[in-house]
Amino acid sequence: MKQLSAAAGVRTVRSACNLCEAICGIEVTVAGDEIRSIRGDAADPLSRGHVCPKSVALADLRNDPDRLRRPLRKVDGEWVEISWAEAIDAAAAGLAMVRARNGADSVAVYLGNPVSHSLGAMTHGLPFTEMLGTHNHFVATSVDQLPHHVISTLLYGHQILLPEPDLDRTRHLLIFGANPRASNGSMMTAPDMGRRLREIQERGGRVTLVDPRRTETADYADEHIFIRPGTDAAVLLAMIHVILRDRPIQLPSYVEGVDQLKSAVEPFTPEAACAFSSVPAATIERLALAFADADAAACYGRMGVSTQRHGTLCHWAIQALNIVTGNLGRAGGTMFTDPAVDLTRLLGRGGLGKRHSRVRGLPSFGNEFPVAALAEEITTPGTGQIRAMLTVAGNPVLSTPDGTALDKALEGLDFMVAVDFYLNETTRHADIILPPTTQLERDQYDLIFRAFGVRNTAKYSPAVVPKPVGARHDWEIFRDLGAAYHRHNAGLGWRGLLRRLQPAALAAVGRLRVPPRHLVALLLRIGPYRLSMRKVLGTPSGVDLGPLQPGVEHRLRTPGRVLRLVPEELGTGLDELRKDLAAPAAGHNLTLIGRRHLRTNNSWMHNSARLVAGPDRHHLLMHPVDAARLGVSNGPALLRSRVGAVRVDVQQTTDIIEGTVSLPHGYGHTVDGIRMGTASQVPGASVNDITDPQRLDTISGNAAFSGTPVTVEPLPSS
Repeated sequence: MKQLSAAAGVRTVRSACNLCEAICGIEVTVAGDEIRSIRGDAADPLSRGHVCPKSVALADLRNDPDRLRRPLRKVDGEWVEISWAEAIDAAAAGLAMVRARNGADSVAVYLGNPVSHSLGAMTHGLPFTEMLGTHNHFVATSVDQLPHHVISTLLYGHQILLPEPDLDRTRHLLIFGANPRASNGSMMTAPDMGRRLREIQERGGRVTLVDPRRTETADYADEHIFIRPGTDAAVLLAMIHVILRDRPIQLPSYVEGVDQLKSAVEPFTPEAACAFSSVPAATIERLALAFADADAAACYGRMGVSTQRHGTLCHWAIQALNIVTGNLGRAGGTMFTDPAVDLTRLLGRGGLGKRHSRVRGLPSFGNEFPVAALAEEITTPGTGQIRAMLTVAGNPVLSTPDGTALDKALEGLDFMVAVDFYLNETTRHADIILPPTTQLERDQYDLIFRAFGVRNTAKYSPAVVPKPVGARHDWEIFRDLGAAYHRHNAGLGWRGLLRRLQPAALAAVGRLRVPPRHLVALLLRIGPYRLSMRKVLGTPSGVDLGPLQPGVEHRLRTPGRVLRLVPEELGTGLDELRKDLAAPAAGHNLTLIGRRHLRTNNSWMHNSARLVAGPDRHHLLMHPVDAARLGVSNGPALLRSRVGAVRVDVQQTTDIIEGTVSLPHGYGHTVDGIRMGTASQVPGASVNDITDPQRLDTISGNAAFSGTPVTVEPLPSS
């Protein structure tokens, strides 16, 4: 685990970067508790020595002077450092009191993206939020990836069963609305995408990208095809239409519903999809037949197809395309990861629409509501109105639709607790902030992202450096919150329900006392490989469990292990897409899409001076034809939608399709009352301030960031 170097007191620790889904292996040179350097671990079987600039900046997070190191309490509008005992007690008491006065659903939970990247937040944060007993759970999933999970449940029987492209053996990779060169792969744990894409071409394969923007990934593709935002589902269904029409289909016995699929795709001819998407009909036919005729092909889509009105249909069509061409479950196609910890035995399968939000009736999935409903659930009076919140490692004011409205809504809460080591646009509304340790100070096993790997691996990374004196890991925070919350509920009597609930509550408190390492050791031991923690710790670069394995039926969790091609839950979405297909083209209207940068991490990492160095990356990209038509030059402009307007800096480029503009997400940090260091000096606007919480994926309720109707007006140069 730790190797002493020749220099006395200097050691090298093999670990993993858990900032993003690539989970690259790293070698950290440490002297005492000082991080000297971070580089890629060539022995890691998944990342093979690759790291991106964010990994190198892990030390910046730990050393950031803006990072919170002690609990804070807001007293008369001012932040005061307090002891852990006082902070835990006050947080638990406040949550319990709001619940006692207003009912369980008056307390809400928001879990941010970093929860999935923290072992302690997964093993202890999730059980604690269940102790709250509320139905008002909101997570970053519904601004990002919810359509993936909905389709995985509907087709394969569990939300975590995502077939992954077999990148190391495929000969034909077709990408819709994804930029894995910048994201390092997403919902697909595949570090060093640049090399993996080159390797496809070196073995005689082909990479094709369909996207409204010529992205960083396009530089590694054999072909890039422009498409109008929000029209991907029609093109994908037209491709299936062509394949069912022109190629023989032989489906395995566990697949049902090919006749229903033929009926569903009948209206989506290449000509109809062309008029809708601007992709030529001949190109659609060529793409379809080339994919069908390839020896081993995989279709993959991500943010661009997830965050649009037809996001769930996009992911269904991607899966259906892989299925009807025989690529699901075969080497070089798409296959299920066989992780050392099988999450299908630990997490619920996911269910769509078992509950509906109080105000707008949006469907739940996996007992979580779409975050686009959060602001209205806080501001709308009535039974079940949210009066208190717990946020964990999230900044929804900067990352969810219409952040301005949510910012105002949070001001009206009776009580708020944040588990976060930054004071940011969201946590500034809290009454208590509980800061956990940073990435290099805590143990890590990636429960989620090992389950999405393009290769089967297992890796447990002990803390690289000890936690500072007086600091607490996130699992310790939730352990203590659980005990304190149970104690305060007992004191309040919980409206006569305590006697019935006490055994379950006591059991939950007991589970929270078990350290994460012990839980992972048990999960590894009972997993499919029967791994011991001794073996995993003895292989600090990671245990290589081999390539993805062919086969599908062994992973299906559907009734009778049957895969039904056309789930009935898609009916409303298909009707909406057919209506859109028949509608006239948008003419001169502009639509907005987002974009991602390699050197940022959603709404954070802007406090690292080395990551924000270099050219500005905040610009609104616009095609010169649109700029000339609107009288806009490179420079300041006003970007406006139905819900608001932001000042932007236009940069003209032919790398974007006409009629579309692109603004990156995660920018636009506010500075009022917040010490944000470098981040407050990073230029840019918050794209979510003009994204519309009424524009959602028809089926899942996921936020439709992509395709927002906007206008751009010139502004005088300052």
